[in-house]
Amino acid sequence: MNKTDKIYIAGHRGMVGSAIWRALTTAGYTNIIGKTSAELDLRNQADVRSFIASEKPVAIIDAAAKVGGILANSENQFEFLLENQQIQNNLIQEAHTNNVAKFIFLGSSCIYPKLSPQPLKEEYLLTGSLEPTNEGYAIAKISGVKLCQFIRNQYKKDFVSLMPTNLYGPFDNFDLKSSHVLPAMLRKFHEAKISNNSVQLWGSGKPMREFLHVDDLAKAVLFTLENILPEHLYNVGTGTDITIKQLAETIQEITGHRGEIVWDREKPDGTPRKLLDVSKLNKSGWKAQVELQDGIKETYKWFLEHQDSFKQLKMS
Repeated sequence: MNKTDKIYIAGHRGMVGSAIWRALTTAGYTNIIGKTSAELDLRNQADVRSFIASEKPVAIIDAAAKVGGILANSENQFEFLLENQQIQNNLIQEAHTNNVAKFIFLGSSCIYPKLSPQPLKEEYLLTGSLEPTNEGYAIAKISGVKLCQFIRNQYKKDFVSLMPTNLYGPFDNFDLKSSHVLPAMLRKFHEAKISNNSVQLWGSGKPMREFLHVDDLAKAVLFTLENILPEHLYNVGTGTDITIKQLAETIQEITGHRGEIVWDREKPDGTPRKLLDVSKLNKSGWKAQVELQDGIKETYKWFLEHQDSFKQLKMS
């Protein structure tokens, strides 16, 4: 990949896409393009076809998706399945039709069965039932992985899928109804500290989760962009996990909250454990660098600097 090659980042304004943009810019890439959802509706096949045919990018990085936490996923299964399939199908098909040299598809660790052995290996895909609360999103991402695999096998194209674990970092979604666990906790603990209240959290706190700083994912994307990898699917994570209770206590300490943590055990825990086996990508030459506590401190600092933009978001 030459530093002047045109690279299209779909979803360039999101947490993941903006991190990838920063990583590529830092690495010296000078011809990166992106379109807002107002400028290009990725759900519209005709618009995507026209855009890709006109721009002719050498590489496409698909960081565009409809995403959310347990509540948003469980209440909007139809939209999460339909819209994510529309977005990725349009991008993958037009990348293939227009002979785009490299396509990087970003998914999620939720593609793996709920009760898979731990840590999760790439070969566990489609070996069991999915977590019901995010089945729609997971099925969409699985279909994207399979499309990239089939194009790679059938047409010998460099299409690669990266499956990151739970992400966090600057530009995350801190809306309490639609965000993931870590940013939601950061906001809850911060606002409870200000109001001197307790913090109520879902479930028992026993499930274990792995967390990856978005800048580490961006570097994994850069690594994939600059290298020819031998397989179609790679997990991206730290290879270590903690309980939700430990995460809550860590965030409580970082934010300076001194109140009580109340666990609502009538709410779902979700998958008991989701730890990725990241040995394949590690052996290829990439490894996560950001320690969790350091990453949370940085993310909280970013949140404090931008909290005015979250004040209009409704508390739940």
